[in-house]
Amino acid sequence: MDTAGYVALTRQSGLWKEMQTVANNVANLATTGYRREGVVFAEMLEPLPAEGGGVAMTDARARFSDNTQGTLAPTGNSFDLAIQGEGYFMVETPDGPRLTRAGAFARNAQSEVVNLDGYRLLDQGGAPVFVPPDAGRVVVATDGTLSANGRPLAQIGLYRVENETAMLRQGGTLFNPDTEPLPVENPHILQGFIEESNVNPITEIARMIQVQRSYELGQKFLDNEHERIRNVTRTLGQRA
Repeated sequence: MDTAGYVALTRQSGLWKEMQTVANNVANLATTGYRREGVVFAEMLEPLPAEGGGVAMTDARARFSDNTQGTLAPTGNSFDLAIQGEGYFMVETPDGPRLTRAGAFARNAQSEVVNLDGYRLLDQGGAPVFVPPDAGRVVVATDGTLSANGRPLAQIGLYRVENETAMLRQGGTLFNPDTEPLPVENPHILQGFIEESNVNPITEIARMIQVQRSYELGQKFLDNEHERIRNVTRTLGQRA
C-alpha cells in the first residue's frame, strides 16, 4: 500500500473509534448521571526519508467527557440525590474510591447507602454512610447533611477535582481522578431528584450519520486506490 492508502487508513480508524463512542452515547441516553463522551482527533507528522518531506496522519486516541449538567428529574425517592452545580459523589469500589454524578442510591441489607452497583456512598470523611434500619423519615439537606427523625446521621461528601478533563472514565458513570479530590465549598444536593444523561439524542444521531458518510467516502477512496494499483501492476506485468 502507498502513502495515500496509509493516510486514509488512519482516518478510517479514527472515524471507527468515533462511531463506537457515538453509539455508546446513544446507548446511555437513559443512564442516570452519564456524561457524553467525545473523541479528540490529532494530526501526526511522519517523515518520508525516501521521498523527502513528510506526511500528515490522523490519530484519535484521546477522549473527553462533556461536563455539561444534565436535566434534574424528580423521583420522590428519599435516597435519590442530584447535584446542582459542581461536584461529584464518592463511592467505594473494589478498585478504590471513584467519583460519580449518578445519584440513584438505596439502602442495602447492612443499612448502608449504596448505588445501583452496590458500591457504598462515602461521607465527607471517606466513611460509608449508614442509616439505621429503624430510622424514620430520611431527610437530606442541600449541604449534604443526612438526618432521620430530626437527628443528623452523616454529611454526604461532595468532591471536585481541579482538572476534570484529566479524569479517567471507568464503568460508564464512574471516574478515577488523577489527583486527590477536594471537598466542594458550597455543596448543593437535591433530595428526591436524579440527574439524567446529558446526551442530546438529536445531536448524536446527526453525528452518527455524518461519521458514517465520512467513513463510506474513505472506503470508496481506498477501493479506488486499490483498483488503481491493480491496474498499474497489471499493465507493468504485461509490458514485462
